[in-house]
Parts: sequence; structure tokens; C-alpha cells
Amino acid sequence: MKYGFIAKHRAQWPIRAMCRVLQVSASGFYEWDGRSPSQRSVDNDKLTGLIRQSFAASDRTYGSRRVWEDLREWGHDVSVNRVARLMSAAGLLARRKRRRRPGASTQAAQHTIAPNLLQRQFDADAPNRRWLADFTYIWTAEGWLYLAVVLDVFSRRIVGWSMRDEMTSQLVIDALTMAIWRRGSPKELLHHSDQGSQYTSDDFQRVLAGHGITCSMSRRGDCWDNAAMESFFSTFKTERASRTIYRTRDEARADAFDYIERFYNPRRRHSTLQYLSPVRFEELHGAAV
Repeated sequence: MKYGFIAKHRAQWPIRAMCRVLQVSASGFYEWDGRSPSQRSVDNDKLTGLIRQSFAASDRTYGSRRVWEDLREWGHDVSVNRVARLMSAAGLLARRKRRRRPGASTQAAQHTIAPNLLQRQFDADAPNRRWLADFTYIWTAEGWLYLAVVLDVFSRRIVGWSMRDEMTSQLVIDALTMAIWRRGSPKELLHHSDQGSQYTSDDFQRVLAGHGITCSMSRRGDCWDNAAMESFFSTFKTERASRTIYRTRDEARADAFDYIERFYNPRRRHSTLQYLSPVRFEELHGAAV
């Protein structure tokens, strides 16, 4: 009955669209109809399979542009508009950006506040020139888990991270310590954060000073002064954390680690980097890290 309906209305609507709506295969219809599928249909089926592969590898987060970049890398000359049409036909929709959830302020006036030396210069001519830092929260059935990260502006790579049950200065110290260890104690480095008490604390400031790192801070209440860092957290929550219900903090820790180290750094295509991943961008630019 479904095939008969498609055959009857083939002049009104595209065959493949009707097959998708009626949940039947286009190849099955063509076989029933006694006609061989066109070369275009065969090519579309092949491309759709590759599109599904790219979409699945991105944890169902890629839109048509990033999927198109994957297809190009795999040697397929196809337009981004065609990819968008095939994704729509296959029902592959990237996760939409979530609404921003307000968080509690962590500003503190009792410590010394550093001037804003970054001045929204979210680029660098080499790695380990400008680092951004901040932390966010992840809800679990056991309560909040806090994730602190350090991001290298040059490649948007997460070079340091840490997770704890509480918002303490040690949370951000651990993230910075990992970044310093991973990147080999860089010189002439600017570290930029907000004015949260964790970053203005004496303990954290001593770590910066001990490694000769210059401190910069956003103006109070101005999230745009650390926009690239905010963008990462928005991406992380949209593509991973807000899509998952964590029963335990350990589950959230494992998933955050997986997102950063398995997906974001080595694979996720970044629009600021000409749709290269942070790791690939550093490799192509001969970055010594």
C-alpha cells in the first residue's frame, strides 16, 4: 500500500521524501516499481552513509558545514548545500544551543584584582602566549561537580583541566598546574581569568608568580572579556553535559574527560581554526608544544 501511494503521487512529491515519511527504503520502492534507481539516488545513498558516519563520530553534534569538511577530507567533492539536504532527509539534526542558565557570582573584592591586559585579543601568533581560564558546573544526582579548564588562545586547545566537588582555589590551581606541566613551563605567558575568588586567592597568585606568568583579569561582570572561554563551555554543555543525566560525579568526570581528550582536542572541527581541530591546527602550524 505504501509503495502504491508513492507511485501514485510521484509527480507531486519527491520519491525519497515520501519513502522517508512512510518509513520505507527507496531501494525497496524502486525494486517494487521495476525500475533501477538513478545514479543520483545511488550516489545520495552512499553519501548519506558517510554523512551518518561523520555525524555519529561527532556524538551527533555536527551540522552540515562540519560534516561537509569531513567528506572533503575523505576525498568526496560535494557541495555543502547537498550535504544539508541529505542530512535533513535523513533526519540528522545537530544539537541546538541551550539557553544560558544563570550561575552564582564568584567575584570577590578582598584580594588584589589584576588589570585587563588581554583586552579581548582572542588570537596569538604562537602557542603558550595567551591562556584563558575559567570553571563551570555539571549537575549530577550526587550534587554539583565543578570543571576548571585552561585554554590556549592560539589553537583553542584545552591544555589543562581539573574537577572537584567544591569551588576552591585548589580546583583552578590543579588545572593550571596540568597546563604548565603539559606545555613545558612556557615563558612570556599571559594568563587571563575572571575576578572569581579562586583566581584572586593568594595561593593561586603565588603559583602564577612562581612560574613568571603575567596575570590578567576581566572587568567585573563583563563576560565578553573572556568570550572565547565562555564559548568553549557553551559548546561543551550543548554537545555533551546538557544531553546527559549523570547518576554520579564519577560518571560526569569520565564523560568530561572523554569530551575534552577524545573528541574536542583531537577531533572537533573549530570554525575559528578553518574547521580544523585544535590538535590538527597545532600540527599543521608546526607548533612546538
